Parts: sequence; structure tokens; C-alpha cells
Amino acid sequence: MTTPPRDCATRLFIALAVTAGIMTSVIALPRAALAEDGQLDKMRAKISAFIGDKMEKLGGSRIVYKVDTDGLRESVVTDLRDDVYKNLREGKIAFSGLAIRDGGVELKIADVKGREQLARKLASAAEGLPSHALAVTDGDGLVRLVPTNAASAARLHELVEDAIAMIEQRLKEAGVQLASVQPDGTDRIRIRIFLPGVMEPERVTAVFARRVKVGFRLIDLSVPPEQAQSGTPPAGTEVLPGFKDKSLYLVAKDSVLDGDDISYAGPGFASATKEPIASFRFNGRGTRRFAHITEENIAKPFAIVLDGKVISAPIIREPITGGSGQISGNFTLEEANSVAMLLRAGSLPGHLGLVEQEVVPPAKP
Repeated sequence: MTTPPRDCATRLFIALAVTAGIMTSVIALPRAALAEDGQLDKMRAKISAFIGDKMEKLGGSRIVYKVDTDGLRESVVTDLRDDVYKNLREGKIAFSGLAIRDGGVELKIADVKGREQLARKLASAAEGLPSHALAVTDGDGLVRLVPTNAASAARLHELVEDAIAMIEQRLKEAGVQLASVQPDGTDRIRIRIFLPGVMEPERVTAVFARRVKVGFRLIDLSVPPEQAQSGTPPAGTEVLPGFKDKSLYLVAKDSVLDGDDISYAGPGFASATKEPIASFRFNGRGTRRFAHITEENIAKPFAIVLDGKVISAPIIREPITGGSGQISGNFTLEEANSVAMLLRAGSLPGHLGLVEQEVVPPAKP
């Protein structure tokens, strides 16, 4: 079971308040737009009932994780700061003092037109969502941006769904056939896992502790990868296999960007060919680094690597400054969804904490 494909880019709602003024307005920035899915809940209820029956008969393992909400809030604000910086630089808006303070982002924009321009740029990032007016009053120009409760709740829901998808994928890779992975508790910040017949839960949690390794690496063309594999690869490189084929790639060991630089990833279809793809978007830091790397390596290939396999190796045609891209590779839609999920899962374990793991004996006849 996988999470439903997302139909629009990651979105983040923020409230923008100016300290010298009286009015506060809500505008929109990218965040995940996952609606409640009644069919998904019904499917989960059926799976839970089936697995519960198996647990009574066979016994098994019960594992509970909890989302690190403090760490999540911190990452939301960090992404917000990076997005604001990106928009300021692109709009050539003069500013000073951009910093994270008291759970929000603060900066000074002395020019009224500059504040209005930033407001428009932030609002325009909310494609597909209702636009909201932004009130900016005259004053000392100090602007404070704070994620709203709605934004935090949406991001939390997104993280839980991504974590469930990641756990299900890891269980599938580990050969576990029977399992129930469900959001748990009234606040739904816990994830409960039931594994009928599995009597060593610590072996399963060890699988989840391993982070998905996401890397964007440059490809070395100095020698053929087959030659490097049979001999000694150039210093600082290694040979990796392809994701779907037997092709070999000689790539740099060090990544120029990694999973922590990705703010969104989801499945979709290429506009020209309609083939399934995985699209992704970097945060502000990743956007700047990717723009620099692509500018310095035009006409050279680079590899997108997931857990030691090259899923795509495109040629850099021009500097990529927009902070987003697409990954194609003759994927099925399910494979594109899995690739997107793995891209999102690159930093997930840092937001999950193990609460408990126990062996549940079978019910007595």
C-alpha cells in the first residue's frame, strides 16, 4: 500500500505580521495538500481488523513510533526562512537581519515597495490555492513570518503519511508479508505497527533505523565504468549499478546535494511524453547549491542515487536555477511513486522516535 499521489506541490501556509501595524494577514507558501481520504481510512480499518485477528492467533510484534513535533516545527521554520531568502534574492529586494526568532522568521525591509513585492512573490507561490490579501503598514519595516497552526497540522499529516509509506516499503523489501502500519492516537502523531508471527521486533526496528540515502553526484567520464570496476576506480569515485537495468556508472563518492535538501517530491506525468516521472523541489539552500553545481558543469552528466543505485543520469543542458526538476527512467506509475516516496524519506528517521517495541503472545485458546 502506498500513499495517494499528490496533485500539487508542497504548500506551507504562513501568517505575516508587521510589528508596527495593527493588521495581520494570511498568505500562502508551498505545503503538502493531502486531503482526508475516506477510502484510505476504510482500507486501513479492514487491514487492521485482519491483522488483529492474525495477532490473536499467532502472536507477534507491536512497535510504536512517535513524530518529533519539535523537530518538525524547527524544520518548517527553516524551510520558510530559505524560501523567503530565495524570493528576496530573485526579486532583488533589499533587506537586512533575516533570522529565525521565537518560532518564526524576522527581517527588515525598509522600502514599502520592497515589502509589497515580497508579499506578491510569496502569494504567487501558492498556485492552485485561493490568494489572500497581505496588509503591510508603514513603520520601521520589521516583518515577522510565523507558520500557522493549519500549516503545522498539514505538515504533520504529510510527515506521518510519508513515514507510513517508508515503513511499508522497508517491510516489503525485508520480505515481511503480514503487517499493519497505522496512525495511532487522537493526535495521530504516533505510528503503530503490528507484525503477526514476528517475535524479534528489534530486528525490524533496525531496518527502519537505516536512513534512505539520497544523493546527487557528478559522473566521472575519465574511464569506462566497466574498466573501473575490473581495476581500480579513480580516487574519490565508485561504480554503482542502475536502478532498473544492468548499466554501470562511475560516480563521485561525495554528494553535491542530499535528501535534506529536498523539500518536496511526488509522482506525476511528463507533459510531452505522458510517461510517469518523479518530480522534486529543493529548499532554499538546495536551490542555491543546485544552481551553482549546474552552472559549473554544463554538458556534463550527473547521477541521482537512491540507496546505492543510479535511478537517473541526465546531462546538464543549462543552469537550473528554479530549484525543481523531474526524474524519468521508463518508470511505471508505481515505480515513480516509490521513487518519490524514497526521495521524501531521505530525512524521515530524524523526525521519528521509537516509543516501544514488544512481543505479543498469542491469545490462549
